[in-house]
Amino acid sequence: MEAYLDNSATTRVLPEVVELMNKIYLEDYGNPSSKHLKGIESERYILDAKEIIAKTLKAKPEEILFTSGGTESDNTALFGVMRANTRRGKHMITTMIEHHAILATAHQLEKEGYEVTYLPVDKYGQVSPESLKEAIRPDTVLVSVMHTNNEIGSVNNLEELSKVVKDANPEIYFHTDAVQGYTKSIIIPKRLGIDLLSVSGHKIHGPKGVGFLYVNEKVKMNPFVYGGGQQSGRRSGTENVPGIAGMAFAAKTLYDDFDNEINKLYELKDYLVKRLSNIEGTVINGHTGRDSAPHIVSVSVRGVRAEVLLHALEEKGVYVSSGSACASNRNTVSETLASINIERDLLDSTIRLSFSIFTTMDEVKYAADCIEEIIPELRKYTRR
Repeated sequence: MEAYLDNSATTRVLPEVVELMNKIYLEDYGNPSSKHLKGIESERYILDAKEIIAKTLKAKPEEILFTSGGTESDNTALFGVMRANTRRGKHMITTMIEHHAILATAHQLEKEGYEVTYLPVDKYGQVSPESLKEAIRPDTVLVSVMHTNNEIGSVNNLEELSKVVKDANPEIYFHTDAVQGYTKSIIIPKRLGIDLLSVSGHKIHGPKGVGFLYVNEKVKMNPFVYGGGQQSGRRSGTENVPGIAGMAFAAKTLYDDFDNEINKLYELKDYLVKRLSNIEGTVINGHTGRDSAPHIVSVSVRGVRAEVLLHALEEKGVYVSSGSACASNRNTVSETLASINIERDLLDSTIRLSFSIFTTMDEVKYAADCIEEIIPELRKYTRR
């Protein structure tokens, strides 16, 4: 049996998405900037995608900016806003548990002379309104707090946090990396006080290499990519029409059956958390109820290195992650795990299991059986 439980790294593309993209690749392949019929047909897919995605956010189609994925969306938001508003200030606030697409960008901004405050989080990976309020300064331009953490599944109360920001200064922009939260939560930016929001297509059963950035029409932001002036000059480059259409189709599919799919994911999570909690020497990280992401379970296994457990599970056809897929190549300590202050010996003993709409209870049961079987065996080889 095979159990793919690494859906926070990437998801299997919906078959209908593949069919739609193939049609565009083979039939409606015109350049959307061309003025002839083929170009107009291609542009229609982009306009339809803007309508579909905007509807999921209760936003305006013109507030949707297509990118190459979550990383570009995050870069565009941070560089674009900070560089466009230097007269107001050069200070930005973010958190210590952000994805590297945010943290690396923040570090680059610091090299360019900007100032960045990195907020701590509690043991559940959440930002406190008090710490955010204390960090806001007269020269603060942007606050970026992720919606759902990609490693432990913590969910921030963005409505509460954005209120703190707007009460302090309505001109401060609020950005959220919603790569793990979009289609797992109902996110209405204007209701939550969100000015910019990043999403990636391959996390929601769409294709890789495409994403979008919601940008409130009132936001002052410089382009991050320059060139032929596509997307009203906000992001140049010929649009990835098949990817954009596929991502929009996937988003609509997931939101059309939102309640059923989310309830199913929480059922899988509840079951797995109970099974893993009964294994001696395991620690579940973050919240595990309806106040957490429905698709992510983070577990630390005392006495077993994450990489060893990962490969032992792989041999049985169970695929998990030893943290963020983007961070796994660097062999560095997870900022998220360090920030929630888990015990030092658990830092390199933590795996992440994540579900999707394709995940079945049989797969989760099989994975739990394998973990229960493997851990005692691996502990026999633990150095003392």
